[in-house]
Amino acid sequence: MDRFFDPGSIAVLGASNDPAKWGFWLSAGALKGTHRRRVHLINSRAASIQAQPTFARLADLPETPDLLVISIPGTGVPAVVDEALALGVRAFLIISARVPGAADVAQRIVSAGARLIGPSSLGVVDSSNELLLAWGNFTPGSLAVVTQSGQLGTDIATLSARSGLGISRFASIGGQSDVRAAEILRTLVDDADTAQVVLYLESFTGGSALVSAMQALRAAGKPTMILTTGQSDAGARLARSHTGSLTSAMDTVDAACRAAGAIRLSTPGEAVELAGVLATSWLPAGRRIAIISDSGGQGAIAADRAESHGLRVDVLDAATRARVEGHLPQAGHIDNPIDLDGAGEADLSVHSRLVDELLADETIDAVILSGYFGCYGEDIPALLEAELTEVDRLGQTVRGHRKPLIVHSMSADSRAVAALWENSIPVYTSIESVMRVVARAGFYAAHAGRITEALEQSGPVTPWGTGYGAARDTISSAGVPVPRAVTLNHGSELAEVLAASDLTPPFVLKAGWPAHKTELGAIALGLPDAAALEHAHAEMVARLGEGEYIVEEMDTRDDAVEILVGGRQDENFGPIVMVGAGGTETELYGDTWLELAPVSHAEALDMVSRLTCYRLLTGWRGRSAADLDELAEIIVSVSRLIAGSNEIQEIEINPVRVTPVGALAVDALVVTSRDDDSDNTHDGVRESGDDGSGSDSIGEKEPR
Repeated sequence: MDRFFDPGSIAVLGASNDPAKWGFWLSAGALKGTHRRRVHLINSRAASIQAQPTFARLADLPETPDLLVISIPGTGVPAVVDEALALGVRAFLIISARVPGAADVAQRIVSAGARLIGPSSLGVVDSSNELLLAWGNFTPGSLAVVTQSGQLGTDIATLSARSGLGISRFASIGGQSDVRAAEILRTLVDDADTAQVVLYLESFTGGSALVSAMQALRAAGKPTMILTTGQSDAGARLARSHTGSLTSAMDTVDAACRAAGAIRLSTPGEAVELAGVLATSWLPAGRRIAIISDSGGQGAIAADRAESHGLRVDVLDAATRARVEGHLPQAGHIDNPIDLDGAGEADLSVHSRLVDELLADETIDAVILSGYFGCYGEDIPALLEAELTEVDRLGQTVRGHRKPLIVHSMSADSRAVAALWENSIPVYTSIESVMRVVARAGFYAAHAGRITEALEQSGPVTPWGTGYGAARDTISSAGVPVPRAVTLNHGSELAEVLAASDLTPPFVLKAGWPAHKTELGAIALGLPDAAALEHAHAEMVARLGEGEYIVEEMDTRDDAVEILVGGRQDENFGPIVMVGAGGTETELYGDTWLELAPVSHAEALDMVSRLTCYRLLTGWRGRSAADLDELAEIIVSVSRLIAGSNEIQEIEINPVRVTPVGALAVDALVVTSRDDDSDNTHDGVRESGDDGSGSDSIGEKEPR
């Protein structure tokens, strides 16, 4: 990577004197670093570019450059690349777009042992190495930007400069034909000038490497903020199950962020906004805040916005309230929010005294100061020195408590506002921005990332078989409890099989092979005795034909909550595990949570606690609490099964019936990666796996 970010020599092919062309900006930027490296400009129609002599052809250069920057029409790129490779060039930055056969060009570069950023890159910047190979000017600073969209990356850089953060390194990776985001992120781990990173990606190919790189950045104390767009349908490619259809690409990205200790945001403005807090302030230990405002109205709005972001504005502790009252003897409303009621205008020092009292309270994680502070000296020059003195006191206070104070000020750029930032006190002109950054800083602090265990991949489980019976065997062998059952194969006598078993009614009868049991009438519930079972079996065989049928004991325990547990292989991030509200209302509620697999018992419990239906499991309206530990063990088992098999593409258990005395998986689906070329139809009924997907299905989810 040194050839891209600190080359000893650069050649710019397509150098120009026209400020409207990329070649001008690349040449101008490269020439700013001539005291650090040799710069060669190539243009066959100009004797000099920006007072620098040029070369007509690549072959005329006095040396093979460490880095060749190409900014010519795309049609000319393939021939230039072949010439450069023959001359020994080993690093290419291709700005050119619409390169014919771009994939083949990239392959030729890689096959020659060279590296490529681009095509369609908007350049690279390294402020500490005085490398500027991009359009425009970049203010040096501490924020690194790695982006697939060059224009969006430039927007982030501009906002970062305005905020005072500046850019340490900028890399527009284009289509990631060779050098990918993860590789550049790795270079930032030990980069002394980078304090935090913004990553914009439109695709997450090689997602596991990205997670690993972001984990390394988090371990180095460098926050990573991710921007992405779009809701691809990749998560729904296995549409036969809820595990595939109820989770989106964004859900998976969010799970990857949690595992990596990163945070996903929506816009460049939000990224730079949060970067300001992460660069200057202490992180909140929780979501409990105290609000100080100049008026009741401001305080009420602040409290509303806080709660909308999941922050808690709790009533003050009695002892803290008493101390606050001592500083506000004339105030009419001392609670949380605290209304200064004119006390700030009477004595500016009340701000630091109140902040000190509140930050000293162990039940308060952050303090928000909202209103006029920051405007006193701007509007009344005689108060400037007093306001700046108060800013210094506030700075001493937050440093002493090592807790965050965030200010919402009606001024954007007063001397007091600048002084607040210098004192590690972030300031925003919008109360919405304040609450957003506090909530997100708290989320970042609470999600430090985790290392998912790398399980040894198993070979095929033999025999997989097809149908629900095989699915039962698969999950049962992984430790998931299932109902007692017997299997009826072609030619089996139901009465004999049942008599040889010790199953007790009521029974459930299922045809083992159909992909959709309910629609086909392939399931019969609540059969009270052997006679009812015989009748249901005869009727089902008459309609569906001979085949594998499963008889189970029906779970009739009281206070059961139906939960969905599933896992699948994500095409970018690998194995994931999901938990959600199960049963017939699964699609209605869409109540799910997922993580990268495998997960631990504690992580599984945390997943369950994120569900809206969690309250049903903990004793809703006087019902007995469910066995959460048993449910967590099922989640762990599924996560390890999906992470440890090289054939399973998807697992779904729906529902798991969770009761106060344990949990039971009463229906299951397993999808494998095996090709199935046979015509899996059975008397006109299409079997699991014969849907053109190239996968076998084992069993079928079927709400009970």
